[in-house]
Amino acid sequence: MKALKTLLISILTILFISHSQAKQPTDTIQESDTFSFVFVTDIHLTEEYNAVEGFSQAIDTINKLTPDFVLTGGDNIMDALAQTYEKSDSAFHLFSSTIEKLTMPLYSTIGNHDVFGLYKKSGVDPNHPEYGKNFYEKRIAKRYYSFDHKNWHFVVLDGIGFTDDRHYYGHVDFEQLKWLKNDLERNGKEKPVVVSIHIPLLSIGSQIMESPTQGMLENTIVTNAHDVIKILEQYNTKLVLQGHLHFLEDIEYNGIHYITGGAISAQWWNGPRYGMEEGFVKIDVSGDQFSWKYVDFGWEEAK
Repeated sequence: MKALKTLLISILTILFISHSQAKQPTDTIQESDTFSFVFVTDIHLTEEYNAVEGFSQAIDTINKLTPDFVLTGGDNIMDALAQTYEKSDSAFHLFSSTIEKLTMPLYSTIGNHDVFGLYKKSGVDPNHPEYGKNFYEKRIAKRYYSFDHKNWHFVVLDGIGFTDDRHYYGHVDFEQLKWLKNDLERNGKEKPVVVSIHIPLLSIGSQIMESPTQGMLENTIVTNAHDVIKILEQYNTKLVLQGHLHFLEDIEYNGIHYITGGAISAQWWNGPRYGMEEGFVKIDVSGDQFSWKYVDFGWEEAK
């Protein structure tokens, strides 16, 4: 009989937190096999709440850390869901101009607030050529894609589904599942894999933020996460980076770390959230192992 699967949960809500996996012997690690990157999620960039100044301070901190690249976890702007075309367009221009301050490459993940005109109160017709995710794909990045960095493979997924009554929920569509299988098959069984997705695949956030018996809602978790995880577990997946909850946690399950990466904006630029300050996750890679820490970049909310 196979051993029972184990679940190790580490909930982290202090200002500066680190987690490390076992290191390989130093004499077996080549410089070409080491690098670092930063995971920045839930920026919610807006002209309000001094958010531009706050994000600019985060960028200054990131630049000093000199990671190889930055990966966003979605909700790059405060909102396009319920906004007019003009306001959404302005928000994306603000994001694009602000990230120019980064001195390293940026890869982005789509979040629910990056979706244009989904809510009826936006006044946007679904027949608009940039309705939904088209707006994001035109301005920022494809909704799902992959790339390689040194000896690691990175997969960026779109975890946003639409309901018939024009609301979002957590879902990875069939087209992506098919693509994911093919992409990881081409990548092979050996190369380490990192996945980025906005709405979490695995979380106990509701148990902490609501009550011990509270389950996740369909707009706070990917509702077909088991389909995604089943694919990921067939390969050398090391890490899943998640956002959306403005919550910091690390769940290790079947050898994969599911890190919900806090939020650059913390409580939407209104101070700490559940003891977590505005910050981002820095990941250091050595060989086929990694370590991470949550970096508080020292921002204080506007009074």
